[in-house]
Amino acid sequence: MRLFLIFIFLYIFTLSFGQIKDSLEFSPSIELETIEIIANFNQQPILGLTSSAQSISEQQIQKLQTTTLLPVLNSVPGVRMEERSPGSYRLAMRGSMIRSPFGVRNIKIYMDEFPLTDAGGNTYLNLIDLNSIQSIHVIKGPDGSLYGANSGGIIRMQPKGFDVLKNQITLSLNSGSFDLFQEQFSIQRKVKDNYSFSIDHSFIESDGYRDHSALNKKTFQTAHQWKYSANNQLRLLALYSDIHYQTPGGLTESQMNENRKMSRPATDFTPSAKEQNAGIRNQTFFGGIAHEFKINNHLTHNISIFGMYTDFENPFITNYEYRTEKNIGLRTYFSYKNNNNELWNWQMQLGLETQKGWNTIENYDNHLGIPGNEQAKDDLDNSQNSLFYRIMVNYNKRWIIEGSIGLNQAKIDYSSIYPSIENPSGAIDFGNIWMPRLATSYLFDDGFAMRASISKGYSPPTLAEVRSSDNIINNELEPETGINYEIGARWETLNNRFIADLSLYHYKMKNGIVRQLRESGAEFYVNAGEIDQNGLELSIWVNLLLFQSHTLVNSLNLHSAITYNHYRFGDYEVDGNNYSNNKVTAVPDWIFTNSVSIRLLKNSGINISHIFNSTLPLNDANTVFAEKYHWVQLKGFWNVHFDRNFKIQIFAGIDNVLNEKFSLGNDINAFGNRYFNPAPERNYYAGLKFEL
Repeated sequence: MRLFLIFIFLYIFTLSFGQIKDSLEFSPSIELETIEIIANFNQQPILGLTSSAQSISEQQIQKLQTTTLLPVLNSVPGVRMEERSPGSYRLAMRGSMIRSPFGVRNIKIYMDEFPLTDAGGNTYLNLIDLNSIQSIHVIKGPDGSLYGANSGGIIRMQPKGFDVLKNQITLSLNSGSFDLFQEQFSIQRKVKDNYSFSIDHSFIESDGYRDHSALNKKTFQTAHQWKYSANNQLRLLALYSDIHYQTPGGLTESQMNENRKMSRPATDFTPSAKEQNAGIRNQTFFGGIAHEFKINNHLTHNISIFGMYTDFENPFITNYEYRTEKNIGLRTYFSYKNNNNELWNWQMQLGLETQKGWNTIENYDNHLGIPGNEQAKDDLDNSQNSLFYRIMVNYNKRWIIEGSIGLNQAKIDYSSIYPSIENPSGAIDFGNIWMPRLATSYLFDDGFAMRASISKGYSPPTLAEVRSSDNIINNELEPETGINYEIGARWETLNNRFIADLSLYHYKMKNGIVRQLRESGAEFYVNAGEIDQNGLELSIWVNLLLFQSHTLVNSLNLHSAITYNHYRFGDYEVDGNNYSNNKVTAVPDWIFTNSVSIRLLKNSGINISHIFNSTLPLNDANTVFAEKYHWVQLKGFWNVHFDRNFKIQIFAGIDNVLNEKFSLGNDINAFGNRYFNPAPERNYYAGLKFEL
C-alpha cells in the first residue's frame, strides 16, 4: 500500500512541474581523487598505509539498499556480515561467527573517536542508521597496540555533522516488499567557518519475510563540530536508538524445505518462537564529547569522554531476560609530529583508553511471552584499559617504518544475587597483556607500494560469553590470543583508473572461543585450543569509462573482491569428540563480491552487486553444511533537478534478483539440527529522496 501511495505522489508531483530542467548537468569531476582513510590518528592516503584497509564513501553507501548494513560491509574482502532476520546482525572480520551471541566479536568499532564497543566487548551495531553515516573506514588485522582488545580489526564510522562541506536538507521515503517502510530526515549545516552540525532522524518498519520476524526501529542522531579558536575544537555526538525485532528462530533442513517462511515450531518439550514472543527490545543512548588542542606546530592533545546506557529485553524460548547496562569511558592521547626535515619525517603518539561498565542481568521463566518466576539475577562490573604508544618514521616520503605497543587489561567483578550459592561473588582477572605491532611500507613509485607487518591479537571473553544464556557465570574461559603475520601490496595507476590491493596473512589463534548448546537450547562457550587462520584478500577497482556527459553511458565502474579462507582447528576435543584439523565452523572457503556502477544519460544510473559464498560447515564436526549461493541486488535511480539547490531522486531496487534459496545467518552447533534462517526470496523496493 505504501509503495502504491509513493508512486501516486510521484505522478502528481511530476504533473505539477511541467518543465523540468533536464539541461542542468551536475557532472562529477573527471579527475579521480586520491583515496584517503582515517587511520592511526590521521587522515592519510591509503596507498602508503602499513595496514590492509578500505574506505567506503557516502556515495558508495547510497548506491546500495540502505535499510541494512550488509551490502556495504560485505563489499570489503575479509569482512562478512549476516542477518538472521531483519535487525539481527552477525559480523565477522578475519574470523568466524562461532562466538557471536549478540552479533559482533573480535572487532573494535568506533563512531569517530568514541568506541561503540562497550566495556564488556559487545557492540550493538544494529542501532546505527546507515543514512546518518558519512563514511566507513575498515582496518583489517589485529591492532590492539592502539585500539585495545581485538584480533580481527577496526571499523571507524564517521557520522554526518563533522567537516560539513555544504548546507543540505534531505528527506528519503522508501517502501517495498513485506510491508517495508523507511523514512530518513537529515539536516546538515555549516555556520560560517567554525561551526557545523547535523541532525538525523530515521524510522523503519517491516513485517519481515518469515513469520514472526517483524522489525520496528527509530533513531535520532546529532553531531556538532565547533572550532572555537584557531587551535581548539570541540566535537559532540549523541545517538538514541529504539529497536524492536522479533526472532523467528532456526529451522531444520526439512522444515526449511517444507515452508521457508515459518518460524521455529513448537516441540514436545518447548513452545514455538511465536508462542514465546521471542525477540529483542533495545533502547540505548550513546554519546560523547571530544576536544582537540593544538598546543604548537608539533604537539596536539586529544581527549574524548563517552558513555552509553542500555535497557535490553529478550524473551527467549527458555527464559525471559532483562539487562540494564551502563558504560562510561575516556580516550586521550598526545601526538607529536616533526616535519622539519625534508628527508626524514617522524611522529609519535602516547595515550590511554579506559572503559568501565555496570551490568544487571535478570532471567525469568517465559510463560508465552510473559515473565514468570525468577531464574537468576547477577550483577557484573567490568573494565577494559589500554595504554598505548606509537612511533612512525617516513624516509624520503617513500619508506615508512612504524612500531607500536599497547598494554591491555581486562577484568570482571561479579555478584550472584539469585539463586543463593556458597560463593556468590568473585572476580575474573584476565591479567595484563602486552600487544606489540611492527610494520613497514615502501612506495616503489608514485603508484605501487608494498607492506608487511607482525602484530599480536588479543580478545578476552565478552560479557555475553562469560554469562551466556545458560545463566551460569563461566570463570574458566581464557582470552583468545595469537600472532598475525601479513604482507600486502597496493597498485594505483595514473588518475586511479585501475586500483588493486592484495593481502596475505597467517594468524595462529590460541584458546579460540567457540559456541556450544545445551539440550535446553541455552548456549555456553568453551576454548577450542589452537585455530590456524590463513587468508588471501584481493580487491580490484576499474574505472572502465571516465565521466562523459553527452553519451548514453556517462561512466562505468567495476569493483571486485576475492576472499580465500583456509581456517582449521588445531587440537580440539569436546566431551570425547575429536574435531582436530576440521574446518572452522561458519567460515566459507571462498567469497567473491562484484559491483558494477553505470551512470547513464539524463542523470540516471544503475548499480548491480553480487556476492558468492561457497559452502560452509555449520557444526564443529563438519557433518552439516550450508549450501553455496549467489546473491544479486540491483538498484536504479533517476535524479530530477529543478534548480541547483533542489533535486529529487527516484530510486527502485530488486533484492535477490536470481531468486536464490539460501540461509543468510546460520545458528552454529544448533541443538535439534535447527541450523537455518532462510533469507528472503526475490523482493522489491522503491522510493523518493528529496535534497534541498
